[in-house]
Amino acid sequence: MEFRELRIPGSWEVTPRQFSDDRGVFLEWFKQETFTSTTGQRFELEQANWSVSSEGALRGIHFADVPPGQAKYVTCVRGAILDVVVDVRVGSPTFGQWDSVLLDDTAKRAVFIDVGLGHAFYALDEKATVLYLCTSGYNPKAEHGINPLDRDIGIEWPHIGHTGRRLDPILSDKDAAAPTLKEAQEQGLLPTFRG
Repeated sequence: MEFRELRIPGSWEVTPRQFSDDRGVFLEWFKQETFTSTTGQRFELEQANWSVSSEGALRGIHFADVPPGQAKYVTCVRGAILDVVVDVRVGSPTFGQWDSVLLDDTAKRAVFIDVGLGHAFYALDEKATVLYLCTSGYNPKAEHGINPLDRDIGIEWPHIGHTGRRLDPILSDKDAAAPTLKEAQEQGLLPTFRG
């Protein structure tokens, strides 16, 4: 298992070592000991989510109130997604910046997103299936969003999916109506950086 810290502190790309033979493939998707020795923290699982998305579905940018916050460990087990981490922590040196990782069923990478960071993903295939482990359960009163098309953040969403078709983002009504990063900051919704 290889860890690579992303540009946003508190986020990591995890590339598993795959073992293949005539029966198929085996890999360790998550291992607490390796995770803890690399990130310096334990991942305390409270909820596991499964999401199936149509090609072009754009989910996020989501984050939870801190405390307690919600860290996520995300992978794509069918198809492909562009997984995006956004620093929404006021006072962070990388506030408003983003980084991305292609998650697919070939490389079988995962992404760790720490408490206080924003998370979004874009389905690049039909029925892209995403699994994510969470350190706290879903609490609708503590969940917030930022519009993933916010021009000030400037995420470079792909225009072509893996099928070769043009992608037009499909957002939920909630995500489409979400405030920009600047508006969320003005409304006092954002977590504070605790460097």
